[in-house]
Amino acid sequence: MTDAATRAAALLGEHRESIDRLDAILVFTLAERFKHTQAVGVLKAQHDLPPSDPAREEKQIARLQDLATQADLDPEFAKKFLNFVIQEVIQHHKKHQS
Repeated sequence: MTDAATRAAALLGEHRESIDRLDAILVFTLAERFKHTQAVGVLKAQHDLPPSDPAREEKQIARLQDLATQADLDPEFAKKFLNFVIQEVIQHHKKHQS
């Protein structure tokens, strides 16, 4: 390997280590988030509240799109990601109501 290729391989390894740490942070963050949404689902079921709250969901999507813009992340990607998470949460809430 040339010196340039060796240095590129080292940099690639450093980037991948950072990505691996960030992936772990994402997984643990999602786990913590879902612990709270599970508690919300139980509370909603106990009080006969609907599993979804479209007004809150719209506000959250707008808020996350703003945060994404500030973070230099594609706001449409943030919206898609949050919509995916919201749909999972709603499914969990529906299970609590069954």
